[in-house]
Formats: sequence, C-alpha cells, structure tokens
Amino acid sequence: MARNVEKMASIDAQLRLLVPAKVSEDDKLVEYDALLLDRFLDILQDLHGEDLRETVQDCYELSAEYEGKHDSKKLEELGNVLTSLDPGDSIVVAKSFSHMLNLANLAEEVQIAYRRRIKLKKGDFADENSATTESDLEETLKRLVGELKKSPQEVFDALKNQTVDLVLTAHPTQSVRRSLLQKHGRIRNCLAQLYAKDITPDDKQELDEALQREIQAAFRTDEIRRTQPTPQDEMRAGMSYFHETIWKGVPKFLRRVDTALKNIGINERVPYNAPLIQFSSWMGGDRDGNPRVTPEVTRDVCLLARLMAANLYFSQIEDLMFELSMWRCSDELRVRADELHRSSRKDAKHYIEFWKQIPSNEPYRVILGDVRDKLYNTRERSRTLLSHGISDIPEESTYTNVEQFLEPLELCYRSLCACGDRPIADGSLLDFLRQVSTFGLSLVRLDIRQESDRHTDVMDAITKHLEIGSYQEWSEERRQEWLLSELSGKRPLFGPDLPKTEEIADVLDTFHVIAELPADCFGAYIISMATAPSDVLAVELLQRECHIKQPLRVVPLFEKLADLEAAPAAVARLFSIEWYRNRINGKQEVMIGYSDSGKDAGRLSAAWALYKAQEELVKVAKQYGVKLTMFHGRGGTVGRGGGPTHLAILSQPPDTVDGSLRVTVQGEVIEQSFGEEHLCFRTLQRFTAATLEHGMHPPISPKPEWRALLNEMAVVATEEYRSIVFKEPRFVEYFRLATPELEYGRMNIGSRPSKRKPSGGIESLRAIPWIFAWTQTRFHLPVWLGSGAAFKHVIAKDIKNLHLLQEMYNGWPFFRVSIDLVEMVFAKGDPGIAALYDKLLVSEELWPFGEHLRANYEETKSLLLQIAGHRDLLEGDPSLKQRLKLRDSYITTLNVCQAYTLKRIRDPNYHVKLRPHISKEYMESSKSAAELVKLNPTSEYAPGLEDTLILTMKGIAAGMQNTG
Repeated sequence: MARNVEKMASIDAQLRLLVPAKVSEDDKLVEYDALLLDRFLDILQDLHGEDLRETVQDCYELSAEYEGKHDSKKLEELGNVLTSLDPGDSIVVAKSFSHMLNLANLAEEVQIAYRRRIKLKKGDFADENSATTESDLEETLKRLVGELKKSPQEVFDALKNQTVDLVLTAHPTQSVRRSLLQKHGRIRNCLAQLYAKDITPDDKQELDEALQREIQAAFRTDEIRRTQPTPQDEMRAGMSYFHETIWKGVPKFLRRVDTALKNIGINERVPYNAPLIQFSSWMGGDRDGNPRVTPEVTRDVCLLARLMAANLYFSQIEDLMFELSMWRCSDELRVRADELHRSSRKDAKHYIEFWKQIPSNEPYRVILGDVRDKLYNTRERSRTLLSHGISDIPEESTYTNVEQFLEPLELCYRSLCACGDRPIADGSLLDFLRQVSTFGLSLVRLDIRQESDRHTDVMDAITKHLEIGSYQEWSEERRQEWLLSELSGKRPLFGPDLPKTEEIADVLDTFHVIAELPADCFGAYIISMATAPSDVLAVELLQRECHIKQPLRVVPLFEKLADLEAAPAAVARLFSIEWYRNRINGKQEVMIGYSDSGKDAGRLSAAWALYKAQEELVKVAKQYGVKLTMFHGRGGTVGRGGGPTHLAILSQPPDTVDGSLRVTVQGEVIEQSFGEEHLCFRTLQRFTAATLEHGMHPPISPKPEWRALLNEMAVVATEEYRSIVFKEPRFVEYFRLATPELEYGRMNIGSRPSKRKPSGGIESLRAIPWIFAWTQTRFHLPVWLGSGAAFKHVIAKDIKNLHLLQEMYNGWPFFRVSIDLVEMVFAKGDPGIAALYDKLLVSEELWPFGEHLRANYEETKSLLLQIAGHRDLLEGDPSLKQRLKLRDSYITTLNVCQAYTLKRIRDPNYHVKLRPHISKEYMESSKSAAELVKLNPTSEYAPGLEDTLILTMKGIAAGMQNTG
C-alpha cells in the first residue's frame, strides 16, 4: 500500500513538474486534472487490479520523461512495456489513456467556463488579449459606438438585417460516440458544481460519488462503433443538439442581444422575424461521393426533422397556455376566439380525456388551444407519412406553412400590446415567436449536394433519347444554347420512357423528392466540382422538368486550386446570361471549399487562393448588381480551414461578408460549438458579433507590396508541396507505410467511404483521411509543407523581406491568422514521434526520405518563429501552451502503442514476448480483459490488435482535438 501512496503522489508531482507555474490566479486546471485522474486511477484499480494501474502509471511516467528531454530511448522503453502486454491488457491500457485524455479535455472546458464567469463578474477582459479570440456582443456594440463613432441606430439597422446561417454537416469524424458525449456532459457538470462556492459537505460527498459513477460508466462503455453509421443516424445525432441546447439557446441569445442594444441606448427589441441566425443541414442531403444517401434517405430526413420540430413546439405550447391566462383582449382577438369556441363545441369530448374544454372568458387560451390541436395533427401527420408513406390526417387540419403558424401567435402579441400588457407579450410569447421564425416547421433547411458529372450524365441520356446528339461531347457554348432554349420553351423534355441507369434514376428521383415535400424543407442545391455556367443551368432545367414549384437556389462549389482561380470568370459568364439574371432576383450564393484546396496545393497557397477568389467574386457580383453570399466549407482542422471563429471571420477580405455569412459546422466541431448551453451561447455570440464587426469595421486591404510578396511565396509553396506529394514517385508508398491511413477505414466514423474512387493515389483520397493520418503521427505534414520553402526563398532573395513579413504579421489579420494557426499545429506536433513510426514501419531505403521531411519540418518551424517574432512556440498564448503540455504525456503513450500495434499488424514475423496476463477482474473469473478481445470476433488480425489500434486512433484524435 505504501508504494501506492507514493506512486499517487508522484503522478500529482509529475503534473506539477510539467506545468510548474499557474498561468493566472484563477487557474484551476491542474487541480481539476489531478482530481479527475485520481478518481479514474482508483476506479481502474478496483476494476482491474493494482498491477494494471501500476502499468498505466509507469507508461505515464516514461512519457513524461520523454516529453521532458525528448530522448528517443525512453520511447523504446515505453514500447517494450506496451508490446509485452497480452491482447486483453493492451486494450485496457489503450482504453485507459484514451479515457484519461477525454477527462483532460473536460477539465479544460470547465476551466475555460470558470474563467469566463470570473471575468464577467470582475468586468475585466485584460488578459488572453481577448479582443482577438473572443467576441462578446456587448463589447463589440460598445466599441462600434464608442471608438468607431457609429450611431446606435446604424448599428441596430445593420444587426437587424444580417444573417448567419450555420450549416451542420456530419461527414468528417465526430469520433466520439453519442453515448459517451452524454456521460462526458455529466462529468463536466459534477466537476463544475464541486468547485462552487456555497457547497455543503453532504453535497460534496454526493457529487463526488456521482463523479465517480459517471467516470466509471464512461470507462465501461465500448468506445468503438461496431457498425458504420447510416446517414439517418448521423442526422439523428446532429438533431439531438437542437433538443439539448440550440432550441432553448436561440431565444436566450436573442434576449441577450436585446439587452446589449439597450445598453447602447436602443429601446427596441430585435424584431422576432429578423433572420439573425438560421440553421441548415447537409445530413441526408449531401450525396457527393456517398452512395448511401438515396432519395429515400432524403425524404426520411426531412420528415423526421418536421416531426421533431412539431414535437418541440407541441411540448412548449401547454406552458404558454398556462401563462396567458389574461381576459382583457382586443376586439380582433375576441371575435376570433368566439368563432373558435362556437365551432369546437360540436365535439365536446376531446381526443385526450384530460384536455378540458377551455372557457370562453380566457380568449388567449382558446386561440392557443386551437394552435395546440393543429400542432398535434401536424406532428401525427409527419409520423404516419414516415412510417406508412401515406397519412389519413387531412392536410387542412395541420400547418403547411409558417405564415399559418405565426398568424394566431402574432394576433395574441398585438392584442396583449394593445391592452397595455406588453411586458407579458415580451415574455415566453416573444421567445416562442422567435423560435418559430428561426426554425419554421422544418427545424432546419436541408441542402442537397451532388457532383456536376452526375447531372451531365442525365443530360446526356436525355439528348441521346431525343436523338439530337451527345450532350457530353458538346462544347460549353452548344450546351448553354440548348439549355437556354429548353428553359425558355414550354415542352416537357422526357417522359417515363427515358432509359435510365441506376445512377440517372437516383438523380431524377432526388428531384422528385424535392418536388413532393414542402418547399420550406430545403435550402440550396450545391454542385460540387462545378466549373462552367452549363453546370448551373442544367440543374435549373432539371428542377423545372421535375415540377419543383419553388426551385432551390443553385450554388456552385469551387474547391481545387485551378477551379478557384477560374471561379470569378465562370461566375461572370453566368451573370452575363439574361435568363439567369432574371431568375435569381439579384442574389447569388457561391460556396468555396477549404479541404480539397489544401490537399491540392498545401495550406499557405490554398488560403491565399481562397482570399483572392473571394475578392474577385465580390467584384464580379458588384459589376452585375448582384448581392453575393459566400458559403465557407471549412472543416475542423487547420489543414481543412478550421480555427478560431472570430479570427477566421475577421480575416476575410473586406466586403466579402457584408452582413450575410454561411458556414459549415462539421463533425466534432458541432460538439465543441453546441455541446452545452454556454458553448451554444458563445457560438451564436461569436458568429453574430464578428459578422457585424466585419461589416461595420472591415479589416484593412493588404498593401500592394504585401500582395506581391505573398503571390511569389504561394508559387514557391505550391511547387514544393506538389513536388513532394504528387511528383515524388515513392511518396504514396511512404505515406501508406508511415501513417495508419490504410487502417483508417476501420474506425466507422462517417457514413461515406474514405476514397472517392476505389483505386488511385493521393488525388482520390478524401481530404479528411489525408489530414487524419498525418495528425495521428503528430507530423501534420499537409499544414506546413511548402511554407518553409516559400519563407526561405523570399528571405534568401532579400533580407528586407523578413521585415516585410514581420510587418504583414503585425498589420494584416489574414496573414496573422494563417501564421498563428500553423504555429499552433507545430506546438501539437512532434517529429520525434514521427521518427518512431518511420523506424518501425517504413522500409529502410525510405528512411532518408523521412529524415529529409523532418529536417524540413524543423526549418519551417524556426523560420515561422522568426516571422512571428517569438522565441518559443505559443509564446503569445500561455494558457494554450499549458493545456497542450498537460496532454502530451498521454498522447505519447498512445502514439507508441499505435506504432508498435501497427508493426504487429503489418509484420507477421515481428515476435514479442508476452508477460502473463495482469489485469485482475472484479468478478472471480479473470475474464473481462479477455472478454474485451471477443467484442470484435471478425477481426482479420491477431486477437485484440485491431481494437487496440482503433482506441489509440480515437485517443490521439481526442488529444489533438481534431480528427479530420
């Protein structure tokens, strides 16, 4: 026992050693971390015995020693400990570290929330140069009025007319299961309450037990998804955030906007129909490269969302009826209430026994009672349509559009105000009205996304059937001419006798589903890989042919570097077509993709190309008098365009946001943005404040000499990146050996395959696995490759360029954000770990190639620090630095475990001497660790290896806080 006490003290001491100083006086991170770890290690000992707990502690200590000195011998020692474990034990150890990392993330979230609260109480935002990373709405408004001399009315008008549309997409890698996310939420709550000021000893004891219970429940849950999620599963998981935070979060946030406005002297509320925030979704609508999203899936997802929306309203309407018990009302409302009252007498016995007839002297309740009955029917109609495809509930008795739903609510609102009861009207009724205007009857609008080639195939089938040639072989001019003549004509193009392949039927059935469902289910129709105006016109024609009453707006998506450069010209050609200009009514949306452009040319060149493309697109739109909305498809990781929201928005070129912004919120980022009430609030606040600020106080345009320098750098960077990734003959082989890319598909993260085409090299690999694989080995190649060569080139050419780069870093938000994000990735990286993978997994003749890349990494890092004027990485952000340090030792163990497991999987001749089984089980038979091996009976590898590997992948992803 004595040894154990000393061991425990040592882990605590180790945490203190790693992070000697507190970052600030309200810093409780180490304390939170140590508490969760203590609890977890006790549980581990109870469940699996002392020896296993000691093994975990030994691994942690070896990692910590490695982190201290970066001595590669420590990694080998660690490897020896880990490879000597039998399969059951190695699963338990991998699971323990993965779990400890999740706990460290939770401690960090609680710490951040705690600091925010302290700061709001003190009213000081001095540290963390918060102006750049956090955008508090109230401060933004005060700054606009105080420092930038805007009138409060101007600010109010801009705010009323701006829209932020957040588009939830599932595809990357929410690599944590939902069952675990909920347990994590409860651990967070317990931890936060434990540190509340007014806690009694009994409370403390009960909270402690609860904390232990939740940590154990999470540890005992299988972290691995045993089946691949269907698009419907992804959609359900995405929609669960509406139940949990977004639904209540939106009205709460809008109240805060009202308060902030009051504080700058505006005594009006934001009108409930001002579209400040909208939500859209891609789950079940995005078919690009995902054969599992069928027309039927799209139909299911829309009906499911309608069902959820009706259900959420229905559960709130009772409360509203209780609240509005007033009897004074306007004549307009009294007349309506009497009519309703008379007509409802006929069936006095209601369909639910307990709903008593509403007395006519409570007119608001009569009106809302009718709304409740209609909502009930709306919900039941969606339910029967979902399960049987038809419904016997007549459409008249339900709400079919939002206007019908708003009308009685508006009537109540007007009446209350007329009778002097405005304060009551501005209570739950206003919240309800705001929810109806934000979510409508469909909860979210579903975007449809399809590749342009698929539309071309359909058109080709039609022209061949009409015997006028092959659309596919026509020139762009000929295509446009034919499409336009068909669009202005009236005749139907094809009947049911059109010969269809499965692919063509799929495209056409999707259009039929859009025609069949209510128009408010859908948002945009996005065409990926769009290059020419005919791509857009083809979709317009198909919409007309399939009788879509209110056609969806068609949005071209530009991703690859060449497409981005050609985008402005393509959009200009589109606007020059008169038919199209009349169709769009002065509004157009264009989507720009971040991930494929990064994979295509490296991060630096991609970011600059996106910047320039946006500037040009806005110029083109102005020329034609069109209001352009940019739709940003950014992922969660830096390689795919992720990064802090506020900075990302403020670093966009001037005039490109202009009060309307659409952004994708992907995979695991949804959890970080909406996983909890205060996170949801902060997300809505960030987007709203930054969009307002960008519009009213645009960032500066870069100086001509900055542009020239960056143009030159981008050319060098792209050249270097491509010379390695695309032209180096053995690069693909090296990539497949040095990273877990081949094994990635086993993680069952998303519902789509990890390659666009089954064969093929880097080009066909999706951007997400490409980034994921390099994140796993802590090498992050796609983020920095190419930048170093570019820096080196311009500095060698003229030393003055170094000063110019430093000036750009300090004066130009776009450049600063680009550099800072790469710096953060360097802080998470570790070439020593990448070297271990090389040594174990890569054939010897490729070793020099790996060494060359690692030298490149170090050189890029030191040049980057010079430009930023930092001595050490993250010098400007001590609290992030501290948080990363705390995590490193866990991640290192998982990395070593992963590298050796890959070795055992790939090399049948690699023999290890196993120690006897050490995990003791709670139950008499010492089976449980052995049982873990049986959870995956179909593995083609030796027992336990596959699960260990997947656990390390998930753990590292959690530690890096980004998967794809």
